[in-house]
Amino acid sequence: MTPTRERCQARTRKGERCRNPAGPGGLCALHRRQLEEAAAADSAKPAPPRRRRPAPSPPVDTLQPRPRAGGAPGGRAAAPTPAGGAPEREGSPPGEQEGGAVHTPPAAPSEGDATGGHAPRDEGEPDLGPLGPVVDWAEEALEFLARRLLGEYEVDEFGHDPDLVEHVLAPLLRPLYRHWWRVETSGLEHVPASGPALVVGNHAGTLPFDALMVALALLDEHPAHRSLRMLAADLAFDLPIVAPLARKSGNTLACAEDATRLLEAGELVGVWPEGYKGLGKPYRERYQLQRFGRGGFVEVALRTGAPIVPVAVVGSEEIYPMVANLRRLARLLGFPYFPVTPTFPALGPLGAIPLPSKWLIEFCPPIQTAQLGPDAVLDPMVLFDLTDQVRDTIQQTVHKNLLARRGLFG
Repeated sequence: MTPTRERCQARTRKGERCRNPAGPGGLCALHRRQLEEAAAADSAKPAPPRRRRPAPSPPVDTLQPRPRAGGAPGGRAAAPTPAGGAPEREGSPPGEQEGGAVHTPPAAPSEGDATGGHAPRDEGEPDLGPLGPVVDWAEEALEFLARRLLGEYEVDEFGHDPDLVEHVLAPLLRPLYRHWWRVETSGLEHVPASGPALVVGNHAGTLPFDALMVALALLDEHPAHRSLRMLAADLAFDLPIVAPLARKSGNTLACAEDATRLLEAGELVGVWPEGYKGLGKPYRERYQLQRFGRGGFVEVALRTGAPIVPVAVVGSEEIYPMVANLRRLARLLGFPYFPVTPTFPALGPLGAIPLPSKWLIEFCPPIQTAQLGPDAVLDPMVLFDLTDQVRDTIQQTVHKNLLARRGLFG
């Protein structure tokens, strides 16, 4: 479903992997142009002058007169002849021969090569210092705009636009992930580098930031930089601004048909079985997982043979601690709940700023389903057992990480 696309093999001045799509030679247009400019500059440099080797000296006995009994003519001692034949130059350091060829070993490729380190820089190009990342960002933004204007980007049948995600949506979430919530992710080795898998996680926090942080962890920190195709509720596709962004970021409707098509195409699919029951639960019930529905996600995994990867998120419960739910106002507005937190709606728009809690995300070992076969969906006990196994795994991991976390705000 998602177009297979390789990333540029170069790195930015900050040492991060370039996120532009790769072209010929494994480089994006920006780094390919920089590499060509650096190669042209190197070829235009004048070659260093080569020192000419002097003609071979005549034999020593024909060059130097026979020494007299009193020493060299004029009272000066004759210069000693080195064991190679040619006399040493007067005033030169001992052992240095005149006209000797100088051999310089070739320089090893530095980390600044376009294929392994920072973008290649001309010797005449000034060092921008702290402005280097800004210049990199501006160049990358221009490359992105050029691709959008020329239509050089791909969108799959579900509306997923990976180029927009990597260059617009993900950069908006990275400050929250890295600096505000200081997310620590573990267990990424349990997520397969390729092929289908069903990522199942707990859901809480009033707004679905936990799902966004899990998706960003897989995109940025997983070795394969995998895109998580999340199953979202109907409300996400009814809101005016959220709906197109949800489609472009890879989300699709939470139904068995779409999930099956994505898994059969080898995608990584994310599902949050608690739904609104988890998002809208009060703060006093924090980190108590709600019922996982009727186990529909287990049926999809059994039909496709995809492994189930439980993921436990700690930290999302504290960003908007819900102390009350205005149900009548929620029904009037068409929302599943209307939260009241210590800061919202008392502080107005400022109350929408989430609290800087400390986050821990852990991916648990996968639960294999291929050996059970698709006929296992006809056995209710298999469905219930797998559903409870996934829920218990997440609940136990949440409790373990709550004890490991040093405090609500780290």
